[in-house]
Amino acid sequence: MAHPARPSSTVPTTSSKGASQPDSMQLALSRTWLAHERTLMAWVRTAASMITFGFTIYKFFQLEAGNRLARPGLITPRDFALMMISIGLLALVLATLAHRRETEDLRATSHFQRRSLAEVVAALVSVFGLMVLVATILRS
Repeated sequence: MAHPARPSSTVPTTSSKGASQPDSMQLALSRTWLAHERTLMAWVRTAASMITFGFTIYKFFQLEAGNRLARPGLITPRDFALMMISIGLLALVLATLAHRRETEDLRATSHFQRRSLAEVVAALVSVFGLMVLVATILRS
């Protein structure tokens, strides 16, 4: 039994309803775009975890210090919190810049135009992280 001819995967085809289906190049661009979005969102999760972990450690030991005398150590909980928050913010900024560079290259080579929701989320988490950093610096 002969198989019906399949349309070429590089040429847009028309379905029975008349809607145009994307070609393989468009699908590849979409997959690449989504991979960049997923990667930035993974960095957002990592940065948010570092920021909240640092602040939580700081607040925990701040509450514990009220119950007993704090012993000075090599690194204070506040210093640890500042390092964790700063590392989280730095990682997020670097990941956002890399994402922006890669998506600009994608746009330049293929005229692929989409707005990045991951960049908006990264900006919001950065603002949150900066607020936490300032709060940690100002409260000694």
